[in-house]
Amino acid sequence: MKTALIIGSTGLIGAQLLQNLLDNTDYEKVIAFNRTDTGIKHTKLSEKIIDFDKPETYENSIKGDDFFCTIGTTIKQAGSKESFKKVDFEYPKQFATLASKNGVKQFLLISSMGADSKSDSFYLKTKGEIEDFLKATTFKGIAIVRPSLLLGDRKEFRFGEKIGGFLMKTFSFLFIGKLKNYKPIQSTTVAKALELIAQKEISGFKIYNSAEIEAIANP
Repeated sequence: MKTALIIGSTGLIGAQLLQNLLDNTDYEKVIAFNRTDTGIKHTKLSEKIIDFDKPETYENSIKGDDFFCTIGTTIKQAGSKESFKKVDFEYPKQFATLASKNGVKQFLLISSMGADSKSDSFYLKTKGEIEDFLKATTFKGIAIVRPSLLLGDRKEFRFGEKIGGFLMKTFSFLFIGKLKNYKPIQSTTVAKALELIAQKEISGFKIYNSAEIEAIANP
């Protein structure tokens, strides 16, 4: 029986993943680190309400088997590039460092299609930088999932994403062959794939593109 750890469990993918982990009999305990209480009550759930900027107050709680990092934002939502980088780079780096130090075996990260530390896009560059950092860590297994445009019901409205999702769903039949990775994907599919990838207990550093994520969740 394993212990799962998760940050970002109030987000689009994280909320679904949290429920999946609570339902998964392979886990006897799920530890969620959040800023605010989710209101979820479950015998397996241990929710830590923390200040992310004070790691010394929760570092000893980061102990378990599989760490799921689903935290993320946008530059617009964060308010600045600096704030965005704190959420999408500094916090994942901080938790990964502590998790590795405390003997966590696997680290699974939600990244983005096109992530590249050499990208001219600040967003994709930041995503690539956290991937590069993780590649140098000592986890037994590191899984990076790079979904395409996410479909699902977000708490906040994103106009561009809504329009893009509508157009891409309408013309989804065009996304075949090499274009499969560009096909929009349901957030629930990504959450399911993350759960299943963790059970594979991979070794080394592995990247899963959107088409692979879809295939794993819906074989």
